[in-house]
Amino acid sequence: MTKCPICEKGTLKPVIEEHKMFGVILGNYPGEKCTSCGEVFTDSSVMERIETVAKQKGIWGLGKKTKIAKAGNSLAVRIPQEVAKYLKLKIGKEAYIHPEQNKLVIEVCE
Repeated sequence: MTKCPICEKGTLKPVIEEHKMFGVILGNYPGEKCTSCGEVFTDSSVMERIETVAKQKGIWGLGKKTKIAKAGNSLAVRIPQEVAKYLKLKIGKEAYIHPEQNKLVIEVCE
């Protein structure tokens, strides 16, 4: 049995895991999961398949860094063009914003 390279406590067991990116399901793929920390490892050919599906779904590369700016007495977050296009955002569209642990969540209102 292979020892987990992350936690060094558990062993790696074969699994079929669902992979998601930005909440979009990319499918179920084979890998090995640590019995202790739960980390999942996949080989490069599986990662290439996952990347291909993410590109087909238009979500590959959507994760971006942005700066928080000042707008009057508030703070403003700029939404990168690729993300706005993917979500079909328009000026004046409503969104719901809330904290979730250490994350800032912005949900587009339908």
